[in-house]
Amino acid sequence: MFKVGDLAVYPAHGVGLIEAIEEKEIGGSTLVFYVMRILENDMKIMIPKNNTEAVGLRSIISPKDVERVYSILEEKDVKFTPQTWNRRYREYMERIKTGSIFDLAAVLRDLYILQMDKPLSFGEKKMLETAKTLLVKELSIARNKKEEEIERGIEEIFGIEEIQAEAEPEMLLEMKTDL
Repeated sequence: MFKVGDLAVYPAHGVGLIEAIEEKEIGGSTLVFYVMRILENDMKIMIPKNNTEAVGLRSIISPKDVERVYSILEEKDVKFTPQTWNRRYREYMERIKTGSIFDLAAVLRDLYILQMDKPLSFGEKKMLETAKTLLVKELSIARNKKEEEIERGIEEIFGIEEIQAEAEPEMLLEMKTDL
Protein backbone atom coordinates (compact mmCIF):
# COMPACT_ATOMS: atom_id res chain seq x y z
CA MET A 1 0.00 0.00 0.00
CA PHE A 2 2.67 2.54 1.06
CA LYS A 3 6.36 2.70 0.27
CA VAL A 4 9.29 4.47 1.90
CA GLY A 5 9.08 8.20 1.15
CA ASP A 6 5.28 8.29 0.87
CA LEU A 7 3.24 10.79 2.83
CA ALA A 8 0.24 9.38 4.66
CA VAL A 9 -2.30 10.53 7.24
CA TYR A 10 -2.56 8.90 10.67
CA PRO A 11 -5.86 9.71 12.46
CA ALA A 12 -5.70 12.41 15.15
CA HIS A 13 -1.95 12.89 14.56
CA GLY A 14 -1.87 14.17 10.99
CA VAL A 15 0.44 13.87 8.04
CA GLY A 16 3.53 11.74 8.35
CA LEU A 17 6.35 10.41 6.23
CA ILE A 18 6.85 6.67 5.82
CA GLU A 19 10.55 6.47 6.70
CA ALA A 20 11.02 2.72 6.72
CA ILE A 21 9.34 -0.65 6.45
CA GLU A 22 10.69 -2.99 9.11
CA GLU A 23 10.16 -6.56 10.21
CA LYS A 24 9.88 -7.27 13.93
CA GLU A 25 9.44 -10.55 15.72
CA ILE A 26 6.65 -10.35 18.27
CA GLY A 27 5.43 -13.38 20.19
CA GLY A 28 7.10 -15.79 17.77
CA SER A 29 5.53 -14.17 14.71
CA THR A 30 7.27 -11.89 12.24
CA LEU A 31 5.27 -8.74 11.56
CA VAL A 32 5.94 -6.02 9.01
CA PHE A 33 5.60 -2.41 10.21
CA TYR A 34 5.52 0.99 8.58
CA VAL A 35 7.75 3.38 10.49
CA MET A 36 6.14 6.80 10.19
CA ARG A 37 7.36 10.19 11.39
CA ILE A 38 4.59 12.72 12.03
CA LEU A 39 5.59 16.00 10.36
CA GLU A 40 4.01 18.30 12.94
CA ASN A 41 5.92 17.03 15.99
CA ASP A 42 8.54 14.48 14.79
CA MET A 43 6.79 11.68 16.71
CA LYS A 44 7.56 8.21 15.35
CA ILE A 45 4.80 5.64 15.04
CA MET A 46 5.07 1.99 14.07
CA ILE A 47 1.98 0.71 12.29
CA PRO A 48 1.53 -3.00 11.50
CA LYS A 49 1.28 -3.25 7.71
CA ASN A 50 -1.63 -5.69 7.98
CA ASN A 51 -3.51 -3.31 10.29
CA THR A 52 -3.40 -0.04 8.33
CA GLU A 53 -7.08 -0.06 7.47
CA ALA A 54 -8.15 -0.75 11.05
CA VAL A 55 -6.10 2.17 12.42
CA GLY A 56 -7.25 4.45 9.60
CA LEU A 57 -3.91 5.10 7.89
CA ARG A 58 -4.69 6.66 4.52
CA SER A 59 -3.19 8.58 1.61
CA ILE A 60 -3.27 12.37 1.25
CA ILE A 61 -6.58 13.54 -0.22
CA SER A 62 -7.17 14.05 -3.95
CA PRO A 63 -8.01 17.40 -5.63
CA LYS A 64 -11.67 16.29 -5.81
CA ASP A 65 -11.65 15.67 -2.06
CA VAL A 66 -10.08 19.12 -1.50
CA GLU A 67 -13.15 20.68 -3.15
CA ARG A 68 -15.44 18.67 -0.88
CA VAL A 69 -13.49 19.80 2.21
CA TYR A 70 -13.95 23.44 1.24
CA SER A 71 -17.66 22.96 0.57
CA ILE A 72 -18.01 21.45 4.07
CA LEU A 73 -16.16 24.43 5.56
CA GLU A 74 -18.33 26.90 3.63
CA GLU A 75 -21.62 25.29 4.71
CA LYS A 76 -23.04 27.75 7.24
CA ASP A 77 -26.56 26.35 7.73
CA VAL A 78 -25.58 23.98 10.51
CA LYS A 79 -28.01 22.97 13.25
CA PHE A 80 -26.63 22.32 16.73
CA THR A 81 -28.41 20.13 19.21
CA PRO A 82 -28.34 21.64 22.69
CA GLN A 83 -25.80 19.68 24.71
CA THR A 84 -23.14 20.31 27.30
CA TRP A 85 -19.67 21.28 26.15
CA ASN A 86 -18.14 18.01 27.43
CA ARG A 87 -20.62 15.86 25.51
CA ARG A 88 -19.97 17.94 22.39
CA TYR A 89 -16.21 17.62 23.04
CA ARG A 90 -16.44 13.81 23.20
CA GLU A 91 -18.51 13.69 20.02
CA TYR A 92 -16.06 15.91 18.14
CA MET A 93 -13.06 13.94 19.43
CA GLU A 94 -14.60 10.72 18.12
CA ARG A 95 -15.04 12.37 14.73
CA ILE A 96 -11.40 13.52 14.69
CA LYS A 97 -10.22 10.03 15.61
CA THR A 98 -11.97 8.52 12.56
CA GLY A 99 -9.22 9.95 10.39
CA SER A 100 -11.78 11.26 7.88
CA ILE A 101 -10.76 14.65 6.56
CA PHE A 102 -14.45 15.37 5.98
CA ASP A 103 -15.27 14.75 9.66
CA LEU A 104 -12.27 16.91 10.58
CA ALA A 105 -13.52 19.74 8.35
CA ALA A 106 -17.01 19.48 9.86
CA VAL A 107 -15.61 19.64 13.41
CA LEU A 108 -13.53 22.71 12.55
CA ARG A 109 -16.52 24.39 10.88
CA ASP A 110 -18.83 23.62 13.80
CA LEU A 111 -16.35 24.96 16.37
CA TYR A 112 -15.77 28.16 14.38
CA ILE A 113 -19.54 28.70 14.05
CA LEU A 114 -20.11 27.88 17.73
CA GLN A 115 -17.33 30.31 18.70
CA MET A 116 -19.18 33.14 16.95
CA ASP A 117 -22.22 32.47 19.14
CA LYS A 118 -20.63 31.83 22.53
CA PRO A 119 -17.21 31.38 24.10
CA LEU A 120 -15.67 27.94 23.66
CA SER A 121 -14.49 25.93 26.65
CA PHE A 122 -10.73 25.49 27.07
CA GLY A 123 -10.99 21.95 25.66
CA GLU A 124 -13.01 23.13 22.66
CA LYS A 125 -10.48 25.90 21.93
CA LYS A 126 -7.67 23.36 22.04
CA MET A 127 -9.67 21.02 19.79
CA LEU A 128 -10.31 23.85 17.31
CA GLU A 129 -6.55 24.48 17.11
CA THR A 130 -5.81 20.76 16.72
CA ALA A 131 -8.43 20.36 13.97
CA LYS A 132 -7.14 23.46 12.19
CA THR A 133 -3.51 22.28 12.39
CA LEU A 134 -4.37 18.81 11.04
CA LEU A 135 -6.53 20.21 8.24
CA VAL A 136 -4.11 22.97 7.23
CA LYS A 137 -1.16 20.55 7.02
CA GLU A 138 -2.98 18.09 4.77
CA LEU A 139 -4.57 20.76 2.57
CA SER A 140 -1.22 22.50 2.10
CA ILE A 141 0.33 19.24 0.88
CA ALA A 142 -2.68 18.29 -1.26
CA ARG A 143 -2.82 21.76 -2.85
CA ASN A 144 0.96 22.31 -2.90
CA LYS A 145 0.59 25.65 -1.11
CA LYS A 146 2.13 27.15 2.02
CA GLU A 147 0.39 26.40 5.29
CA GLU A 148 0.02 30.14 6.02
CA GLU A 149 -1.88 30.60 2.76
CA ILE A 150 -4.23 27.70 3.56
CA GLU A 151 -4.79 29.00 7.10
CA ARG A 152 -5.58 32.51 5.80
CA GLY A 153 -8.08 31.01 3.36
CA ILE A 154 -9.83 29.10 6.14
CA GLU A 155 -9.92 32.19 8.35
CA GLU A 156 -11.44 34.18 5.48
CA ILE A 157 -14.21 31.58 5.14
CA PHE A 158 -15.18 32.26 8.76
CA GLY A 159 -14.51 36.01 8.67
CA ILE A 160 -11.76 35.76 11.28
CA GLU A 161 -9.67 38.57 9.76
CA GLU A 162 -12.69 40.89 9.76
CA ILE A 163 -13.41 40.14 13.42
CA GLN A 164 -9.77 40.83 14.35
CA ALA A 165 -9.69 44.02 12.24
CA GLU A 166 -12.87 45.28 13.92
CA ALA A 167 -11.46 44.53 17.38
CA GLU A 168 -8.13 46.30 16.82
CA PRO A 169 -9.45 49.92 16.71
CA GLU A 170 -11.41 49.27 19.92
CA MET A 171 -8.29 47.88 21.56
CA LEU A 172 -6.27 50.92 20.49
CA LEU A 173 -8.96 53.25 21.84
CA GLU A 174 -9.00 51.36 25.15
CA MET A 175 -5.21 51.62 25.33
CA LYS A 176 -5.35 55.40 24.76
CA THR A 177 -7.98 55.91 27.45
CA ASP A 178 -5.92 53.89 29.91
CA LEU A 179 -2.98 56.31 29.59
